[in-house]
Order: sequence, then C-alpha cells, then structure tokens
Amino acid sequence: MASTCNNSSSFKSADIDEKAIRREKPEELVKALAEAKADAIQLNLRNRDSRDLPTLLITSDQVKVSKGMIRERPTSTEEAREFIKGYSGDVAFAVNYILVTNLSTGGRKGGWDIPEVKEGGMTCVAGGLRLMHPSSLPFIKELVGTMDSVRGLPKNLTEKLIRESLQETVEM
Repeated sequence: MASTCNNSSSFKSADIDEKAIRREKPEELVKALAEAKADAIQLNLRNRDSRDLPTLLITSDQVKVSKGMIRERPTSTEEAREFIKGYSGDVAFAVNYILVTNLSTGGRKGGWDIPEVKEGGMTCVAGGLRLMHPSSLPFIKELVGTMDSVRGLPKNLTEKLIRESLQETVEM
C-alpha cells in the first residue's frame, strides 16, 4: 500500500498495475514497485494546491521468497494454499523496500529490509497468512528480524529514511 503522510494522515492509492512490473530478483522487484507507486502518487498530487501537499511520501512493497520463488499477494484461496504448502521445510524471507520521497526537495531515500522466518515442519507465515495467526505460531521456530519487518513496514528503516529525507529539507 502506498500512502502520503501529513498532519491529517491521509492515504492515497497508487493505482498501478503491479503485475505489469516484473523483475527477476526480489530486491529489484520491490524497489521498482515502490518507485512506481511513488511516481503515480506524485503525478496525482501535482494538481493540488501546494499548501495542501504533504512533505513526505512513503511508499513500499514486499514479497516473500521461499525455495528461490518470489511469492506476491495470492490472487485466490487456492494459490494461497499452494504457497503455504510450498513453505514446508524451508526458510521464508520477506523482502521489503521502503521509499521516502521528500516532496519539497524531490529527493528520495530508499532501503531494503529482509527478515527471515525459520520453521520446524510446516509454516503458514508468508504469502497469504498473518505471522501472528494462532494457527501459525506452533510452526515458527525462529524469527530473524522484527515483527514489523515481516508485516511489511519495518519501523527502524522507515524512521531512518524519514530522518534522512527531512534532513535534506533542513540543509536547503
């Protein structure tokens, strides 16, 4: 989900065709998607009064990776079930990219966060089911990273990028 941040905490949808953007590497895919979301939202913001514009635009994307395969949001219940079955006996990685665009300066700061979920037996933590769902907990052996990273918006990375983006404004 792409959103804009200001005092009113408004959210904007990027309204892009994510399936039209393809990359082989998960890190490249999530970066391209976050950038495309930012570009689309910025185009929509150009028609607004500059006094109403937020200072920062935060966009992000996340995919899961297991057994070398990129797993995006499942398109059906059947696909979600296939994803879950495929995670058994493997480590699932969540690949996140956060992009903070300073709308005052045009500068962009972005970064990746890649937590992993190690399981014992079968896991239901990626590609369609929530990490903290009661049915998932018995299968989680170890979380390398943070809960917010697995959910898709790593707090520490996001705060760091916001600070860096706002510093650009101060330095101008």
